[in-house]
Amino acid sequence: MNTDQEQLAETPDIGGAYPRLSDEQIDLLSRRGEQRSVEPGDVLVAEGQRDRDFFVVLSGQVAVIEGYDSPKARPVRVHGPRRFLDELGLLTGQPSFVSMVAQEPGRVLAVPLPGLHELVREQPDLGNLILRSFLARRELLIGSIAGFKIVGSRFSPDTRRLRELAARNRVPHTWIDLEEDPGAEELLRRLAISATETPVVIWRDEVWRNPSSADLARLAGLRRSVPNNAMCDVVVVGAGPAGLAAAVYGASEGLATVVLDAVATGGQAGTSSRIENYLGFPAGISGAELADRAVVQAKKFGADLNVPVKAVRLRWHDSDQIVHLDDGTQLRTRTVVIATGAQYRKLDVPRLAEFEGTSVYYAATFMEAVFCERQPVTIVGGGNSAGQAAVFLARHAAEVRLIIRHDDLNRDMSRYLVDQIERLPNVGVLRHTEITELIGDDGRLRVLGLRDIRTGERQEIPTMLLFVFIGAQPCTDWLASSVDLDERGYVLTGAQVHTDAPQPVTLETSRPGVLAVGDVRSGSIKRVASAVGEGSMAVRLIHDHLARFGPAADRQRSST
Repeated sequence: MNTDQEQLAETPDIGGAYPRLSDEQIDLLSRRGEQRSVEPGDVLVAEGQRDRDFFVVLSGQVAVIEGYDSPKARPVRVHGPRRFLDELGLLTGQPSFVSMVAQEPGRVLAVPLPGLHELVREQPDLGNLILRSFLARRELLIGSIAGFKIVGSRFSPDTRRLRELAARNRVPHTWIDLEEDPGAEELLRRLAISATETPVVIWRDEVWRNPSSADLARLAGLRRSVPNNAMCDVVVVGAGPAGLAAAVYGASEGLATVVLDAVATGGQAGTSSRIENYLGFPAGISGAELADRAVVQAKKFGADLNVPVKAVRLRWHDSDQIVHLDDGTQLRTRTVVIATGAQYRKLDVPRLAEFEGTSVYYAATFMEAVFCERQPVTIVGGGNSAGQAAVFLARHAAEVRLIIRHDDLNRDMSRYLVDQIERLPNVGVLRHTEITELIGDDGRLRVLGLRDIRTGERQEIPTMLLFVFIGAQPCTDWLASSVDLDERGYVLTGAQVHTDAPQPVTLETSRPGVLAVGDVRSGSIKRVASAVGEGSMAVRLIHDHLARFGPAADRQRSST
């Protein structure tokens, strides 16, 4: 794209994504940055660049370009005076998914990232303005064609794996479906790739044939190599609301904090399209936005977040805890916060595994919604997760059926969700019903076999996709005999633990220095607010533990 010759109109503000800074705000930023002259074609930020400054346009125009220096370069935004550049990845350490190129002569203000962090701490109004804008821009970027291209079949488990990683972690990407996209075969032909080699990931001028989840995560800036035997104050295993709260409070109070998650930041809450009963957000907040805000907070205070990284074993040596990771790495830490949450149980029906990942899902996000367009879908479950999924998917599917084994939605679901479901014309509730059979071929679900629990009457209904939210089981298989569990596998804490200690420590497990918070803890209240509260409370207890059993980890030894 020739930016010298092609002049582009400035992008209008879209939902607060592109605000203009005031003279006062620019003056504040100027104290921590430097002004630079730019000429047409000057690249301020290159696609794929990680370490970069925060830029404010003082005069002239800067174009945001997808695929710069390629034959298919495409401008996606244009910013004029008083606009600032970039998006959420600047704050979370991800590479830029676009290039930012001067379109005409002008001047910009470049503020190093540490200086920006200092300023937003001192000026919260400015910090909120930038964060809201960056969150909105990430949503717009995800809805564009910027970022990775994932080429593969919707019926391929590996395609599903890569798409889920990108979608759950809010990484901009485009999926090119081999079954539906008419240009998919031509693209593979140009790249000399056969269909049997898919899925492939394409970004910039590089092509990866069926990369591992870890490789894609490193490419997207989600995961970095953790030095073996790295020493820290606290390792938080699980990055749902409880784990993220522990990360924010731990890092903000000076603890060397490492956070791990096997899938994505946000946990189950991160898959919720709208949380409407969380304190402080009267208009509701999506689980993705809640997670993104928490990640920015944690990173601002110095926490080290890594996904997808799976903890496979917990051991100890003397007073140190040792967390073994799936890549063979070991983390040494003074304390551990177990925040691995729970996962939805699976239906006990034949052929389930045959349809998982192609027709049966355990989350209802925008990724799954793509498959639901004008299709009949079914949701099984009567709790809030099922209700939120029904409300969200009703905007995409031709028809949504909600299956419950009892007759009262109010029993396990919040009233505000029940009211919304009852008002939706394309959502029906099948009461006293259970699924007995999955019918389909070639990995594609076609029909559900149902049975009325009271009468025994059977029926079949057409369904292309099935969403399962039927209660949870704790993610504690990695703990083995490391800490005491209850009969259902949840972690015992505090007074539940049989110990010689005169005063049991709330949230502490049977192993001193190892705490459990959120849904994984036996007897916990399964709500986002209570998980956040437990995560923050755990940090206070960690300080108490370190005071009793020794000082915080030596910062000179810490690799985090």
